[in-house]
Amino acid sequence: MVARLRDFPYEDLDFAKVDHHRAIRQGFPEVVFGQGKTPGQIAAIAETVLGRADRLLVTRASEEAFSATKALVEDAEYEEMARCIVVDRRADKRGLPGVAVLCAGTSDLPVAAEAALTAELIGCEVERISDVGVSGLHRLLDHLPTLRRCRALVVVAGMEGALPSVVSGLVDTPIVATPTSVGYGASFGGLAALLAMLNSCAPGVGVVNIDNGFGAGYLAAMINLSSKRRDDGRGDG
Repeated sequence: MVARLRDFPYEDLDFAKVDHHRAIRQGFPEVVFGQGKTPGQIAAIAETVLGRADRLLVTRASEEAFSATKALVEDAEYEEMARCIVVDRRADKRGLPGVAVLCAGTSDLPVAAEAALTAELIGCEVERISDVGVSGLHRLLDHLPTLRRCRALVVVAGMEGALPSVVSGLVDTPIVATPTSVGYGASFGGLAALLAMLNSCAPGVGVVNIDNGFGAGYLAAMINLSSKRRDDGRGDG
């Protein structure tokens, strides 16, 4: 077994080396970052990934990339809000409850949608809560029972980025704070929200990069699934 795992196999497409053992190491196939790749490159990588995997996620994907992928992968779907290409061939698509993704404003929805979609593909059931920013705090408070049931929360906000701190002060759940580039000029493309989240006075807040819905959703899913294994008394060893 050690000899077999010493050299992890990958498939060389000249312009990309597809890591077919990503799912063995991390529990989910290699995810394709679409930005900067041509539609043809994305389509070829997608077809190669699905040669040995039951799921595909391409983030930051254009409609042109989806059209090229659809020509090779008939069951590919395009999630317009999240800007993602998705294939899910699992026989059982039921997810583990325990993750919620909430965003401060409607303008933050693309990043929140990417986070939710990522967590769902990894194997979580996701509660999606939108437009609960701090300028109308009563909207957030109506969802407290849902938030307190979760094992991980993705909190997405632009502008001043205050929402993760507020949420963390109300629950005993890990917060994956996700700044967005939404805001007027002094928000500096999301830098203001990022710095506010990094400087949060509330405990239990971790921060991903600006607009990184994928990273936030992935981390929240890992927290949820590992917490369930621990609750069940199971480890990986």
